[in-house]
Amino acid sequence: MLNRGLDKLELLRIVEAVANEKSIDKELVISSMETAIQKAALTKFGSDNNIDVTIDRETGDIKIQKVLDVVEKVEDPAREITLKDAEKIAGMNSELKLGEKVFEELPQVDFGRIAAQSAKQVISSKVREAEKNRQYEEFFDKQEQILSGIIKRLEYGNVIVDLGKAEGVIKKDELIPREILKTGDRVKAYCYEVKKEMKGHQIFLSRAHPQFLAKLFFQEVPEIYEGTIEIRSVARDPGSRAKICVHSKDSSIDPVGACVGMRGSRVQTIVNELHGEKIDIIKWTEDLPTLISESLSPAEIQRVLIDQDNKRIDIILTEENLSKAIGRRGQNVRLASKLTNYEIDILTDKEDSERRQAEFKERTETLIKSLEVDETLGQLLVSEGFTSIEEIAQSKVDDISKIDAIDDETAKELINRSKENLIKEKEAVSIKLKELGVEEQLINLKGMTQGMLVILGQKNIKKLSDFADLSSDELIGGFDEIKGKKVRIEGYLEEFSLSRKEADDLIMSAREIIYK
Repeated sequence: MLNRGLDKLELLRIVEAVANEKSIDKELVISSMETAIQKAALTKFGSDNNIDVTIDRETGDIKIQKVLDVVEKVEDPAREITLKDAEKIAGMNSELKLGEKVFEELPQVDFGRIAAQSAKQVISSKVREAEKNRQYEEFFDKQEQILSGIIKRLEYGNVIVDLGKAEGVIKKDELIPREILKTGDRVKAYCYEVKKEMKGHQIFLSRAHPQFLAKLFFQEVPEIYEGTIEIRSVARDPGSRAKICVHSKDSSIDPVGACVGMRGSRVQTIVNELHGEKIDIIKWTEDLPTLISESLSPAEIQRVLIDQDNKRIDIILTEENLSKAIGRRGQNVRLASKLTNYEIDILTDKEDSERRQAEFKERTETLIKSLEVDETLGQLLVSEGFTSIEEIAQSKVDDISKIDAIDDETAKELINRSKENLIKEKEAVSIKLKELGVEEQLINLKGMTQGMLVILGQKNIKKLSDFADLSSDELIGGFDEIKGKKVRIEGYLEEFSLSRKEADDLIMSAREIIYK
Protein backbone atom coordinates (compact mmCIF):
# COMPACT_ATOMS: atom_id res chain seq x y z
CA MET A 1 0.00 0.00 0.00
CA LEU A 2 2.81 2.34 0.84
CA ASN A 3 5.13 1.47 -2.03
CA ARG A 4 6.02 4.10 -4.57
CA GLY A 5 4.57 2.13 -7.43
CA LEU A 6 1.08 1.79 -5.89
CA ASP A 7 -1.66 2.80 -8.32
CA LYS A 8 -3.44 5.88 -6.95
CA LEU A 9 -6.90 4.71 -7.96
CA GLU A 10 -6.15 1.31 -6.43
CA LEU A 11 -5.61 3.09 -3.10
CA LEU A 12 -9.11 4.59 -3.31
CA ARG A 13 -10.56 1.21 -4.23
CA ILE A 14 -8.94 -0.32 -1.14
CA VAL A 15 -10.45 2.46 0.99
CA GLU A 16 -13.89 1.81 -0.52
CA ALA A 17 -13.61 -1.95 0.04
CA VAL A 18 -12.52 -1.63 3.70
CA ALA A 19 -15.26 0.95 4.44
CA ASN A 20 -17.95 -1.27 2.91
CA GLU A 21 -16.70 -4.48 4.51
CA LYS A 22 -16.53 -3.00 8.01
CA SER A 23 -19.53 -0.67 7.59
CA ILE A 24 -17.53 2.37 8.68
CA ASP A 25 -17.06 5.86 7.29
CA LYS A 26 -14.73 6.07 4.25
CA GLU A 27 -13.22 9.29 5.63
CA LEU A 28 -12.17 7.42 8.77
CA VAL A 29 -10.32 4.78 6.68
CA ILE A 30 -8.46 7.50 4.73
CA SER A 31 -7.51 9.38 7.90
CA SER A 32 -6.27 6.07 9.37
CA MET A 33 -4.09 5.59 6.27
CA GLU A 34 -2.75 9.14 6.63
CA THR A 35 -1.82 8.39 10.27
CA ALA A 36 -0.15 5.14 9.22
CA ILE A 37 1.86 6.77 6.41
CA GLN A 38 2.86 9.56 8.81
CA LYS A 39 4.16 6.98 11.29
CA ALA A 40 6.15 5.21 8.56
CA ALA A 41 7.53 8.55 7.30
CA LEU A 42 8.72 9.45 10.80
CA THR A 43 10.55 6.12 10.93
CA LYS A 44 12.16 6.89 7.53
CA PHE A 45 12.96 10.60 7.90
CA GLY A 46 13.46 10.80 11.67
CA SER A 47 11.01 10.98 14.56
CA ASP A 48 12.25 14.49 15.50
CA ASN A 49 10.51 15.89 12.43
CA ASN A 50 6.98 17.24 12.29
CA ILE A 51 5.51 15.44 9.27
CA ASP A 52 2.09 16.02 7.74
CA VAL A 53 0.50 13.50 5.34
CA THR A 54 -2.57 14.11 3.16
CA ILE A 55 -4.29 11.79 0.67
CA ASP A 56 -6.32 13.50 -2.03
CA ARG A 57 -9.90 12.19 -1.68
CA GLU A 58 -10.53 12.46 -5.45
CA THR A 59 -7.26 11.32 -7.08
CA GLY A 60 -5.56 9.23 -4.38
CA ASP A 61 -2.38 11.38 -4.55
CA ILE A 62 -0.25 11.08 -1.40
CA LYS A 63 1.52 14.25 -0.25
CA ILE A 64 4.20 13.94 2.45
CA GLN A 65 5.39 17.26 3.87
CA LYS A 66 7.79 18.36 6.55
CA VAL A 67 6.26 21.14 8.66
CA LEU A 68 8.67 23.86 9.84
CA ASP A 69 8.04 26.88 12.07
CA VAL A 70 9.47 30.17 10.73
CA VAL A 71 11.70 31.67 13.46
CA GLU A 72 14.33 34.36 13.79
CA LYS A 73 16.96 32.00 15.25
CA VAL A 74 16.90 28.25 14.69
CA GLU A 75 17.29 26.11 17.83
CA ASP A 76 15.68 22.89 16.55
CA PRO A 77 16.68 22.31 12.88
CA ALA A 78 14.23 19.41 12.55
CA ARG A 79 11.24 21.64 13.28
CA GLU A 80 12.39 25.25 12.72
CA ILE A 81 13.67 27.36 9.80
CA THR A 82 14.81 30.96 9.31
CA LEU A 83 12.67 33.37 7.29
CA LYS A 84 15.37 33.55 4.58
CA ASP A 85 15.52 29.76 4.11
CA ALA A 86 11.75 29.51 4.28
CA GLU A 87 11.39 31.91 1.38
CA LYS A 88 13.59 29.61 -0.74
CA ILE A 89 11.09 26.80 -0.15
CA ALA A 90 7.92 28.88 -0.49
CA GLY A 91 9.23 31.21 -3.18
CA MET A 92 10.40 34.83 -2.99
CA ASN A 93 6.92 36.15 -3.81
CA SER A 94 5.36 34.54 -0.75
CA GLU A 95 4.61 36.90 2.14
CA LEU A 96 5.87 34.76 4.99
CA LYS A 97 6.14 36.15 8.52
CA LEU A 98 7.81 35.01 11.72
CA GLY A 99 5.64 32.51 13.62
CA GLU A 100 4.05 31.06 10.47
CA LYS A 101 4.62 27.58 9.08
CA VAL A 102 6.22 26.44 5.85
CA PHE A 103 5.71 23.03 4.22
CA GLU A 104 8.66 21.24 2.58
CA GLU A 105 7.58 18.37 0.33
CA LEU A 106 9.34 15.08 0.95
CA PRO A 107 9.98 12.43 -1.74
CA GLN A 108 7.65 9.50 -2.32
CA VAL A 109 9.78 6.49 -1.48
CA ASP A 110 9.44 2.83 -0.67
CA PHE A 111 9.24 2.87 3.13
CA GLY A 112 10.48 -0.67 3.54
CA ARG A 113 9.04 -3.82 5.05
CA ILE A 114 9.25 -2.80 8.76
CA ALA A 115 7.72 0.63 8.15
CA ALA A 116 5.00 -0.87 5.98
CA GLN A 117 4.16 -3.46 8.69
CA SER A 118 4.00 -0.71 11.30
CA ALA A 119 1.65 1.29 9.06
CA LYS A 120 -0.54 -1.77 8.53
CA GLN A 121 -0.85 -2.21 12.31
CA VAL A 122 -1.92 1.42 12.72
CA ILE A 123 -4.58 1.07 10.00
CA SER A 124 -5.86 -2.22 11.47
CA SER A 125 -6.00 -0.69 14.96
CA LYS A 126 -7.88 2.40 13.76
CA VAL A 127 -10.33 0.32 11.72
CA ARG A 128 -10.96 -2.00 14.71
CA GLU A 129 -11.54 0.99 16.96
CA ALA A 130 -13.92 2.54 14.42
CA GLU A 131 -15.74 -0.78 14.09
CA LYS A 132 -16.17 -1.01 17.88
CA ASN A 133 -17.44 2.59 18.04
CA ARG A 134 -19.91 1.90 15.23
CA GLN A 135 -21.18 -1.22 16.96
CA TYR A 136 -21.46 0.63 20.27
CA GLU A 137 -23.49 3.45 18.70
CA GLU A 138 -25.65 0.96 16.80
CA PHE A 139 -26.49 -1.07 19.92
CA PHE A 140 -26.70 2.01 22.17
CA ASP A 141 -29.68 3.05 20.04
CA LYS A 142 -31.19 -0.40 20.64
CA GLN A 143 -31.35 0.02 24.41
CA GLU A 144 -34.84 -0.58 25.84
CA GLN A 145 -35.67 -2.86 22.90
CA ILE A 146 -36.04 -6.61 22.52
CA LEU A 147 -33.08 -8.20 20.71
CA SER A 148 -32.99 -11.69 19.23
CA GLY A 149 -29.94 -13.90 18.83
CA ILE A 150 -28.47 -17.41 18.97
CA ILE A 151 -27.04 -18.74 22.22
CA LYS A 152 -23.30 -19.06 21.59
CA ARG A 153 -22.14 -20.49 24.91
CA LEU A 154 -22.89 -20.74 28.64
CA GLU A 155 -20.35 -19.32 31.11
CA TYR A 156 -20.73 -19.78 34.89
CA GLY A 157 -24.51 -19.58 34.63
CA ASN A 158 -24.43 -16.56 32.31
CA VAL A 159 -25.69 -16.88 28.73
CA ILE A 160 -23.64 -15.40 25.85
CA VAL A 161 -25.86 -14.49 22.88
CA ASP A 162 -24.64 -13.97 19.30
CA LEU A 163 -26.50 -10.87 18.05
CA GLY A 164 -24.93 -10.98 14.59
CA LYS A 165 -22.49 -8.06 14.73
CA ALA A 166 -21.81 -8.34 18.47
CA GLU A 167 -22.30 -10.50 21.55
CA GLY A 168 -24.73 -9.85 24.39
CA VAL A 169 -24.76 -11.34 27.87
CA ILE A 170 -27.73 -12.47 29.96
CA LYS A 171 -26.47 -12.65 33.53
CA LYS A 172 -27.61 -15.50 35.74
CA ASP A 173 -29.93 -13.27 37.80
CA GLU A 174 -31.51 -11.84 34.62
CA LEU A 175 -32.71 -15.26 33.44
CA ILE A 176 -36.17 -16.66 34.08
CA PRO A 177 -35.77 -19.10 37.02
CA ARG A 178 -35.85 -22.79 36.10
CA GLU A 179 -35.71 -21.92 32.39
CA ILE A 180 -33.48 -24.32 30.44
CA LEU A 181 -31.51 -22.65 27.62
CA LYS A 182 -29.08 -24.56 25.42
CA THR A 183 -26.29 -23.62 22.99
CA GLY A 184 -27.77 -23.05 19.54
CA ASP A 185 -31.22 -21.99 20.82
CA ARG A 186 -32.69 -18.77 19.45
CA VAL A 187 -33.55 -16.47 22.33
CA LYS A 188 -35.24 -13.09 22.82
CA ALA A 189 -34.17 -10.68 25.58
CA TYR A 190 -34.59 -7.06 26.65
CA CYS A 191 -31.52 -4.82 26.19
CA TYR A 192 -31.35 -2.76 29.39
CA GLU A 193 -27.80 -1.38 29.14
CA VAL A 194 -24.95 -0.93 26.65
CA LYS A 195 -21.66 -0.10 28.37
CA LYS A 196 -18.54 1.32 26.73
CA GLU A 197 -15.32 -0.05 28.19
CA MET A 198 -11.59 -0.03 27.39
CA LYS A 199 -11.69 -3.47 25.76
CA GLY A 200 -14.84 -2.68 23.81
CA HIS A 201 -18.49 -2.55 24.66
CA GLN A 202 -20.78 -4.83 26.62
CA ILE A 203 -24.44 -5.44 25.82
CA PHE A 204 -26.49 -6.49 28.85
CA LEU A 205 -29.70 -8.40 28.20
CA SER A 206 -32.51 -9.59 30.45
CA ARG A 207 -35.43 -12.00 30.32
CA ALA A 208 -36.45 -11.22 33.92
CA HIS A 209 -36.79 -7.42 33.54
CA PRO A 210 -40.37 -6.04 33.89
CA GLN A 211 -39.87 -4.13 30.63
CA PHE A 212 -39.26 -7.42 28.77
CA LEU A 213 -42.92 -8.22 29.43
CA ALA A 214 -43.98 -4.69 28.40
CA LYS A 215 -42.05 -4.89 25.12
CA LEU A 216 -43.53 -8.31 24.32
CA PHE A 217 -47.00 -6.76 24.61
CA PHE A 218 -45.73 -3.89 22.43
CA GLN A 219 -44.84 -6.45 19.74
CA GLU A 220 -47.99 -8.57 20.05
CA VAL A 221 -50.72 -5.93 20.52
CA PRO A 222 -51.10 -3.53 17.55
CA GLU A 223 -53.06 -1.04 19.67
CA ILE A 224 -50.07 -0.67 22.03
CA TYR A 225 -47.66 -0.31 19.09
CA GLU A 226 -49.91 2.39 17.57
CA GLY A 227 -50.17 4.24 20.91
CA THR A 228 -53.95 3.77 21.36
CA ILE A 229 -53.32 1.67 24.49
CA GLU A 230 -50.66 2.65 27.04
CA ILE A 231 -48.84 0.41 29.49
CA ARG A 232 -48.90 2.31 32.79
CA SER A 233 -46.91 -0.08 34.99
CA VAL A 234 -45.55 -3.62 35.15
CA ALA A 235 -44.61 -5.91 38.04
CA ARG A 236 -43.06 -9.36 37.64
CA ASP A 237 -42.08 -12.40 39.61
CA PRO A 238 -40.18 -13.90 36.62
CA GLY A 239 -41.33 -17.34 35.55
CA SER A 240 -44.20 -17.38 38.04
CA ARG A 241 -46.59 -14.43 37.86
CA ALA A 242 -46.84 -10.89 36.51
CA LYS A 243 -49.25 -7.95 36.61
CA ILE A 244 -49.55 -5.31 33.89
CA CYS A 245 -51.68 -2.18 34.09
CA VAL A 246 -53.05 -0.83 30.78
CA HIS A 247 -55.06 2.24 29.75
CA SER A 248 -56.93 3.02 26.51
CA LYS A 249 -56.97 6.56 25.09
CA ASP A 250 -60.00 5.53 23.03
CA SER A 251 -63.02 4.85 25.28
CA SER A 252 -64.47 2.50 22.63
CA ILE A 253 -61.52 0.10 22.97
CA ASP A 254 -61.31 -2.27 25.94
CA PRO A 255 -57.59 -2.32 26.85
CA VAL A 256 -57.79 -5.64 28.71
CA GLY A 257 -59.66 -7.36 25.87
CA ALA A 258 -57.21 -6.02 23.28
CA CYS A 259 -54.25 -7.36 25.26
CA VAL A 260 -55.87 -10.76 25.79
CA GLY A 261 -56.79 -11.09 22.10
CA MET A 262 -59.28 -13.39 20.39
CA ARG A 263 -59.64 -16.50 22.59
CA GLY A 264 -56.54 -15.36 24.50
CA SER A 265 -54.27 -15.66 21.45
CA ARG A 266 -52.18 -12.54 22.10
CA VAL A 267 -51.51 -13.07 25.78
CA GLN A 268 -50.92 -16.80 25.24
CA THR A 269 -48.07 -16.04 22.81
CA ILE A 270 -46.41 -13.97 25.55
CA VAL A 271 -47.09 -16.60 28.22
CA ASN A 272 -45.38 -19.20 26.00
CA GLU A 273 -42.34 -16.93 25.52
CA LEU A 274 -42.12 -16.53 29.32
CA HIS A 275 -42.40 -20.30 29.93
CA GLY A 276 -45.88 -20.29 31.45
CA GLU A 277 -45.66 -17.10 33.54
CA LYS A 278 -49.22 -16.25 34.62
CA ILE A 279 -50.16 -12.69 33.58
CA ASP A 280 -52.87 -10.55 35.24
CA ILE A 281 -53.97 -7.69 32.94
CA ILE A 282 -55.52 -4.80 34.90
CA LYS A 283 -57.42 -1.82 33.55
CA TRP A 284 -55.88 1.41 34.82
CA THR A 285 -58.10 3.97 36.56
CA GLU A 286 -57.43 7.25 38.36
CA ASP A 287 -59.60 5.99 41.23
CA LEU A 288 -56.85 4.53 43.45
CA PRO A 289 -59.11 2.34 45.68
CA THR A 290 -60.57 0.69 42.55
CA LEU A 291 -57.09 0.20 41.05
CA ILE A 292 -55.83 -1.37 44.29
CA SER A 293 -58.87 -3.66 44.50
CA GLU A 294 -58.33 -4.80 40.89
CA SER A 295 -54.61 -5.31 41.53
CA LEU A 296 -55.36 -7.65 44.44
CA SER A 297 -57.84 -9.77 42.46
CA PRO A 298 -59.24 -12.39 43.06
CA ALA A 299 -59.60 -11.14 46.65
CA GLU A 300 -62.69 -9.06 47.47
CA ILE A 301 -61.81 -5.84 49.31
CA GLN A 302 -64.08 -4.21 51.92
CA ARG A 303 -62.26 -0.94 52.61
CA VAL A 304 -59.16 0.89 51.36
CA LEU A 305 -57.42 3.44 53.60
CA ILE A 306 -54.90 5.59 51.71
CA ASP A 307 -51.99 7.61 53.14
CA GLN A 308 -50.92 9.68 50.12
CA ASP A 309 -48.05 11.44 51.94
CA ASN A 310 -46.30 8.22 52.93
CA LYS A 311 -47.44 6.18 49.90
CA ARG A 312 -49.02 3.58 52.17
CA ILE A 313 -52.35 1.76 51.86
CA ASP A 314 -54.27 -0.31 54.40
CA ILE A 315 -56.54 -2.97 52.89
CA ILE A 316 -59.40 -4.22 55.05
CA LEU A 317 -61.05 -7.52 54.11
CA THR A 318 -62.68 -10.62 55.55
CA GLU A 319 -60.77 -13.60 56.92
CA GLU A 320 -61.85 -15.72 53.91
CA ASN A 321 -60.23 -13.26 51.46
CA LEU A 322 -56.97 -12.87 53.38
CA SER A 323 -55.07 -15.73 51.74
CA LYS A 324 -56.29 -14.72 48.26
CA ALA A 325 -55.05 -11.13 48.71
CA ILE A 326 -51.67 -12.15 50.08
CA GLY A 327 -51.12 -14.96 47.57
CA ARG A 328 -48.59 -17.78 47.71
CA ARG A 329 -45.58 -16.58 49.75
CA GLY A 330 -46.97 -13.03 49.63
CA GLN A 331 -46.67 -12.91 45.83
CA ASN A 332 -50.04 -11.28 45.04
CA VAL A 333 -49.72 -8.37 47.47
CA ARG A 334 -46.03 -7.89 46.60
CA LEU A 335 -46.78 -7.55 42.88
CA ALA A 336 -49.77 -5.25 43.58
CA SER A 337 -47.47 -3.06 45.68
CA LYS A 338 -44.91 -2.81 42.87
CA LEU A 339 -47.63 -2.16 40.30
CA THR A 340 -49.22 0.75 42.21
CA ASN A 341 -46.00 2.02 43.84
CA TYR A 342 -47.67 1.97 47.28
CA GLU A 343 -46.74 -0.05 50.36
CA ILE A 344 -49.73 -2.27 51.09
CA ASP A 345 -50.72 -3.59 54.52
CA ILE A 346 -53.50 -6.16 54.61
CA LEU A 347 -55.74 -6.47 57.68
CA THR A 348 -58.81 -8.53 58.47
CA ASP A 349 -61.95 -6.92 59.93
CA LYS A 350 -60.98 -8.21 63.34
CA GLU A 351 -57.39 -6.94 63.14
CA ASP A 352 -58.57 -3.54 61.92
CA SER A 353 -61.08 -3.29 64.77
CA GLU A 354 -58.43 -4.30 67.34
CA ARG A 355 -55.95 -1.80 65.88
CA ARG A 356 -58.44 1.07 65.97
CA GLN A 357 -59.40 0.22 69.54
CA ALA A 358 -55.73 0.12 70.57
CA GLU A 359 -55.06 3.49 68.85
CA PHE A 360 -58.15 5.03 70.52
CA LYS A 361 -57.04 3.76 73.93
CA GLU A 362 -53.44 4.96 73.46
CA ARG A 363 -54.48 8.45 72.30
CA THR A 364 -57.00 8.76 75.13
CA GLU A 365 -54.40 7.80 77.75
CA THR A 366 -51.93 10.34 76.28
CA LEU A 367 -54.49 13.19 76.59
CA ILE A 368 -55.55 12.10 80.12
CA LYS A 369 -51.93 12.08 81.31
CA SER A 370 -50.72 15.22 79.51
CA LEU A 371 -53.78 17.46 80.08
CA GLU A 372 -54.81 16.02 83.48
CA VAL A 373 -58.41 15.40 82.39
CA ASP A 374 -60.76 12.52 83.22
CA GLU A 375 -61.30 9.48 80.99
CA THR A 376 -64.68 10.67 79.67
CA LEU A 377 -63.27 14.00 78.44
CA GLY A 378 -60.22 12.28 76.97
CA GLN A 379 -62.39 9.81 75.02
CA LEU A 380 -64.67 12.64 73.86
CA LEU A 381 -61.75 14.65 72.43
CA VAL A 382 -60.27 11.62 70.59
CA SER A 383 -63.65 10.56 69.16
CA GLU A 384 -64.09 14.12 67.80
CA GLY A 385 -60.75 13.94 65.96
CA PHE A 386 -58.36 15.60 68.44
CA THR A 387 -55.78 12.82 68.47
CA SER A 388 -52.69 14.68 69.78
CA ILE A 389 -51.58 17.47 72.10
CA GLU A 390 -50.24 19.38 69.06
CA GLU A 391 -53.68 19.43 67.42
CA ILE A 392 -55.32 20.86 70.56
CA ALA A 393 -52.55 23.45 71.05
CA GLN A 394 -53.01 24.70 67.46
CA SER A 395 -56.83 24.79 67.67
CA LYS A 396 -59.08 27.79 68.30
CA VAL A 397 -61.52 27.95 71.20
CA ASP A 398 -64.49 27.66 68.80
CA ASP A 399 -63.10 24.44 67.30
CA ILE A 400 -63.20 22.69 70.70
CA SER A 401 -66.29 24.33 72.21
CA LYS A 402 -68.37 22.97 69.30
CA ILE A 403 -68.18 19.60 71.07
CA ASP A 404 -71.18 18.92 73.30
CA ALA A 405 -70.41 19.24 77.05
CA ILE A 406 -67.33 21.48 76.45
CA ASP A 407 -67.82 25.21 77.04
CA ASP A 408 -65.55 28.12 76.01
CA GLU A 409 -63.82 28.24 79.39
CA THR A 410 -62.95 24.51 79.30
CA ALA A 411 -61.79 24.79 75.69
CA LYS A 412 -59.50 27.72 76.58
CA GLU A 413 -58.06 25.77 79.52
CA LEU A 414 -57.40 22.70 77.33
CA ILE A 415 -55.50 24.83 74.76
CA ASN A 416 -53.39 26.48 77.48
CA ARG A 417 -52.54 23.14 79.12
CA SER A 418 -51.56 21.70 75.70
CA LYS A 419 -49.21 24.59 75.00
CA GLU A 420 -47.62 24.31 78.46
CA ASN A 421 -47.19 20.56 77.97
CA LEU A 422 -45.44 21.05 74.62
CA ILE A 423 -43.01 23.57 76.16
CA LYS A 424 -42.19 21.14 79.00
CA GLU A 425 -41.70 18.29 76.49
CA LYS A 426 -39.38 20.43 74.38
CA GLU A 427 -37.29 21.36 77.41
CA ALA A 428 -37.11 17.71 78.53
CA VAL A 429 -36.03 16.59 75.04
CA SER A 430 -33.37 19.34 74.89
CA ILE A 431 -31.91 18.06 78.18
CA LYS A 432 -32.05 14.49 76.86
CA LEU A 433 -30.25 15.46 73.62
CA LYS A 434 -27.56 17.21 75.64
CA GLU A 435 -27.10 14.10 77.80
CA LEU A 436 -26.86 11.94 74.67
CA GLY A 437 -24.24 14.30 73.18
CA VAL A 438 -26.19 15.09 69.96
CA GLU A 439 -24.40 18.00 68.23
CA GLU A 440 -26.12 21.30 67.33
CA GLN A 441 -25.43 20.89 63.61
CA LEU A 442 -27.59 17.74 63.53
CA ILE A 443 -30.24 19.26 65.82
CA ASN A 444 -30.59 22.26 63.45
CA LEU A 445 -31.00 20.12 60.31
CA LYS A 446 -34.22 21.20 58.61
CA GLY A 447 -36.96 18.55 58.75
CA MET A 448 -35.54 16.79 61.81
CA THR A 449 -37.92 16.46 64.78
CA GLN A 450 -36.90 16.16 68.42
CA GLY A 451 -38.31 12.65 68.60
CA MET A 452 -36.13 11.61 65.64
CA LEU A 453 -33.07 13.20 67.24
CA VAL A 454 -33.55 11.25 70.49
CA ILE A 455 -33.79 7.94 68.59
CA LEU A 456 -30.70 8.79 66.51
CA GLY A 457 -28.76 9.80 69.63
CA GLN A 458 -29.66 6.49 71.29
CA LYS A 459 -28.37 4.71 68.14
CA ASN A 460 -25.05 6.60 68.52
CA ILE A 461 -25.73 8.83 65.51
CA LYS A 462 -24.78 12.15 67.10
CA LYS A 463 -23.02 14.14 64.39
CA LEU A 464 -24.28 15.52 61.09
CA SER A 465 -21.50 13.59 59.35
CA ASP A 466 -22.75 10.33 60.97
CA PHE A 467 -26.25 11.03 59.63
CA ALA A 468 -24.95 11.99 56.15
CA ASP A 469 -23.30 8.54 55.83
CA LEU A 470 -26.62 6.71 56.28
CA SER A 471 -28.78 5.30 53.48
CA SER A 472 -32.55 5.75 53.20
CA ASP A 473 -33.02 2.02 53.95
CA GLU A 474 -31.21 2.50 57.27
CA LEU A 475 -33.71 5.25 58.16
CA ILE A 476 -37.04 3.80 56.98
CA GLY A 477 -36.25 0.09 56.76
CA GLY A 478 -35.84 -2.22 53.80
CA PHE A 479 -34.82 -5.68 52.73
CA ASP A 480 -31.41 -7.32 52.54
CA GLU A 481 -30.34 -10.72 51.25
CA ILE A 482 -28.61 -12.85 53.89
CA LYS A 483 -27.52 -16.38 52.94
CA GLY A 484 -29.85 -16.33 49.94
CA LYS A 485 -32.90 -15.27 51.98
CA LYS A 486 -34.65 -11.90 51.87
CA VAL A 487 -34.55 -10.44 55.40
CA ARG A 488 -36.44 -7.38 56.66
CA ILE A 489 -34.12 -4.72 58.13
CA GLU A 490 -35.70 -2.34 60.63
CA GLY A 491 -35.05 1.38 60.04
CA TYR A 492 -33.87 3.75 62.78
CA LEU A 493 -36.78 6.17 62.16
CA GLU A 494 -39.35 3.62 60.98
CA GLU A 495 -41.88 4.60 63.68
CA PHE A 496 -42.09 8.13 62.21
CA SER A 497 -43.52 6.81 58.89
CA LEU A 498 -41.14 8.79 56.68
CA SER A 499 -41.54 8.28 52.92
CA ARG A 500 -38.44 7.27 50.94
CA LYS A 501 -38.35 10.74 49.36
CA GLU A 502 -38.43 12.43 52.79
CA ALA A 503 -35.62 10.17 54.01
CA ASP A 504 -33.55 10.85 50.87
CA ASP A 505 -34.14 14.62 51.21
CA LEU A 506 -32.97 14.62 54.85
CA ILE A 507 -29.80 12.68 53.99
CA MET A 508 -29.04 14.87 50.95
CA SER A 509 -29.53 18.06 53.03
CA ALA A 510 -26.96 16.73 55.53
CA ARG A 511 -24.50 15.81 52.73
CA GLU A 512 -24.81 19.23 51.12
CA ILE A 513 -23.83 20.88 54.41
CA ILE A 514 -20.98 18.45 55.13
CA TYR A 515 -19.45 18.33 51.63
CA LYS A 516 -20.04 21.91 50.43
